[in-house]
Amino acid sequence: MYSTAERLIQQVSELRARALHLEDAHRQELEAIAPAYRDSARNLLHYLSLRQTDLRQAQLDLSSLGLSSLGGSEADVLSTLDAVLVALCRLAGRDGSPPGGEEPPVDSRTGPMLLQDHAQHLLGSPAGKRPVRIMVTMPSEAATDGGLVRALLAAGMDVMRINCAHDDRQAWTAMIANLREAESTLDRRCKICADLGGPKLRTGEISPVGRVAKFGPRRDYRGSVVAPAQVWLTPAEAPAPPPSGAAVTLPLKGTLIESALPGDTLVVADCRGKGRKLRIVSTSASSALATAKQTAYVEEGATARLVRQKEMLAEGTIGPLPEVVLPIPLSEGDLLILTRSENPGHPAIRDEQGLVVEPARIPCLPEEPFSAVRAGEKIWFDDGAIGGVVTHNDGDEMRVLITYAGPKGARLGVGKGINLPDTRLDIPSLTDQDREDLGFLVQHVDMVGLSYARSPDDVRLLQDEMHHLGAGQLGTVLKIETRQAFEQLPSLLLASLRSPPVGVMVARGDLATEVGFERLAEVQEEILWLCEAAHIPVIWATQVLENLAQRGLPSRAEVSDAAMSGRAECVMLNKGPYIVEAVRFLSGVLDRMQDHQLKKRPMLRKLAVSQLD
Repeated sequence: MYSTAERLIQQVSELRARALHLEDAHRQELEAIAPAYRDSARNLLHYLSLRQTDLRQAQLDLSSLGLSSLGGSEADVLSTLDAVLVALCRLAGRDGSPPGGEEPPVDSRTGPMLLQDHAQHLLGSPAGKRPVRIMVTMPSEAATDGGLVRALLAAGMDVMRINCAHDDRQAWTAMIANLREAESTLDRRCKICADLGGPKLRTGEISPVGRVAKFGPRRDYRGSVVAPAQVWLTPAEAPAPPPSGAAVTLPLKGTLIESALPGDTLVVADCRGKGRKLRIVSTSASSALATAKQTAYVEEGATARLVRQKEMLAEGTIGPLPEVVLPIPLSEGDLLILTRSENPGHPAIRDEQGLVVEPARIPCLPEEPFSAVRAGEKIWFDDGAIGGVVTHNDGDEMRVLITYAGPKGARLGVGKGINLPDTRLDIPSLTDQDREDLGFLVQHVDMVGLSYARSPDDVRLLQDEMHHLGAGQLGTVLKIETRQAFEQLPSLLLASLRSPPVGVMVARGDLATEVGFERLAEVQEEILWLCEAAHIPVIWATQVLENLAQRGLPSRAEVSDAAMSGRAECVMLNKGPYIVEAVRFLSGVLDRMQDHQLKKRPMLRKLAVSQLD
């Protein structure tokens, strides 16, 4: 035991010295940190130094001596090392006084307290007794339905998230107004986070295949019609908005509607050479509502005839219909060409024997990847649904060999995300649109989410822009959603502490695609460790209770995920028809879990199940 203690004393003493040396090497950088957060930055540097050594054997040796391991030292590294050294010295028969040298910036009490204070400053107070906040992404309906926002706040929402990639300023303003009214009614405060859209790589347009409207009745499992389709007939020259429940709108050219009465029949030409009958059930000043008991595919320009008691009263044509854009089908082994041009893409063109004479192609927006991607680098589409390898890039076109598309193939549509995990992209995280949105948002929100941050320069760019707008007091949320951001995380954290408050969002959707699904749990764990060392609150995001929010019933796996999310300071839920129920359910899970676990440390609450009788 004595020899083990002596050996560990030397090893832990070296760890302490290295931690102080790394801090000293970054002294100039520490001077730029906000004074109230400087001790947190020092502790982060100490933790980084600690994790530069493989400590697995030391952990086992410490446990064999009955000492606490170093695994829970994130929030107070130097004081943990000092405590371990004192205990080791006593076991070895040495003086057990604390080691000399620089005093630790935080201890086992003040370190966790700083994390709590920083979370409070950025995210506000959580509802009820739970320590973890709940953030909710606003659906478009939150702009027009004040009752929905009030129900979310009553269910336990602590932070409203506005996704600036969707809706517009008018909608955002209405969402905020509905929240303020709900706060006044319920006497609760709720923070607001605005996520900037950022420079997300996406697929561009695909050529339309035509202008066709499809409609049909609802049928039961035997194929019998349960309810006919409701079709809104309106003049093509001055269309009226359809009523709720209408499956499709058919604009009509001619005098068809003027002559229509309830009970009449409108016969339209189907694309397949058939006539489909629509029964008119009601008319208004300029439009009519009809029902259809057969499925129909109606093309723009098709003929339409109004019939009453087998007599044709009027004839016309179908007016302008929306363009039909079909996704590009892809299978493993296919070739896909990404183009710098904005010309719409198209599926592969085949000859009469079905052989490809021209590969599928689709634009990639924005164009920066064409100057950065190299042959051999991986590329993923649509959150990992389709994967490939770039085989050639001439600056204008990239040839991609599809290596993954699922067992039955996949379809690539317009506006789908593109991930380049192997590529070092130099794209500023603030777009021109982000700057415009920021100038409006800083007057209304508490924090701003920085999307696709890749380097400390991205963080400083946002902070400088916010200070220029006189909004330096607002919080910043760094969204970690690329491999580049994860690999730069320590530098991103240090840069962000120049202008706190700050938080980190683990955006697990894009991040999983970038680092690989098999690595996501490991990477998520490392982000939690680093942020705890910096006393920076974490937002656990993407697909939390998604089945519950979308379908009303959670899966067993996502309930476990929700329980584990309590290790973060905030959990984000996405929108869905059952989002209020999801907020209420998550709040209950977090309430229960707080008695069992704080971060990753078990609290050893008395267990009723431990009673043998």
